Amino acid sequence: MRCAVAGGLLAALLILACTGFAPAQAGKSVAITFDDLPVANAGEISQERLVPSEIARLNSSTLAALRRHRAPAIGFVVEATVLAMGKPEAKSILAAWTRDGLSLGNHSYSHADTNGLDLAGIEAEIERGEATIRPVMAEAGQKLRFMRFPMNHTGDTPEKRDGIAALLAGRGYELAASTIDNSDYVFEQAYGRALAAGARDDAGKIRAAYLDFTSLQIDYYAGLSRQVLGYEPPQVMLLHLNRINADAIDEILSLFERKNYRFVTLTEAQADPAYRQPVRFVTRFGPMWAYRWARDRNVVVDGRLEQEPPQWVADYPSKQAK
Repeated sequence: MRCAVAGGLLAALLILACTGFAPAQAGKSVAITFDDLPVANAGEISQERLVPSEIARLNSSTLAALRRHRAPAIGFVVEATVLAMGKPEAKSILAAWTRDGLSLGNHSYSHADTNGLDLAGIEAEIERGEATIRPVMAEAGQKLRFMRFPMNHTGDTPEKRDGIAALLAGRGYELAASTIDNSDYVFEQAYGRALAAGARDDAGKIRAAYLDFTSLQIDYYAGLSRQVLGYEPPQVMLLHLNRINADAIDEILSLFERKNYRFVTLTEAQADPAYRQPVRFVTRFGPMWAYRWARDRNVVVDGRLEQEPPQWVADYPSKQAK
């Protein structure tokens, strides 16, 4: 049965008939996740070396905001960045993530693209990625549960998709989903350039544009989820541990609060039935889960309706902040 896009109650009934899912409990919720710990784009902070004090500041600012909003979160760690920063300093930062309801996940050893690896290479990335986080999690009495692959690349062939699923199951992992993407890396690049140039006014305009775009994306993916599933499951927000998020995380969390979301752990979010069935869609790209669910369920969606970041931000500084 092919689920055509319709409106209102009829759409919900048709989609539920196709998927077999029932709506989750009333109320909206979101799990907050950060990729690339201890810091994303580390080389751009200093052209010569990583700066542990700046990395620590970005993490501390992020953690403080999460505590203020009582938002549980999980940070996905790249082991190669831990080693580049210096293991003692990085371990101290990561240990702070295992307090106050926060957790850590595996984001691979070197942030390698699984599309360019065979299964043996992928297994090595998973295993070597545990070197620091597994003992840190054990010291906190937590289980290392979630794996998120770089770029959300989860298998570009059926064989690799199934092989990855078997590797994760064999090491006790659950694949971490993501349902809201705000292209933060585009804004981060412009923001970093503005800060490096001392253009504080431009940096402020970029940050404001980032928050506006994030609000649009939250609403877009909420609607997309309802279109595909007939209800909105707990969302999973994909962010990166970078400068713009460290400086704007308070406002991002406030956005969710104003939109009546409550914050939950990734474990709570992925307990929803939408996440319990494996995604069978094979792609060499890394789309958000609602697009994957749509393909698996033959629900017609138009991805062209999703907006892109403002062009002036992508072009900055060749085009100055508007």
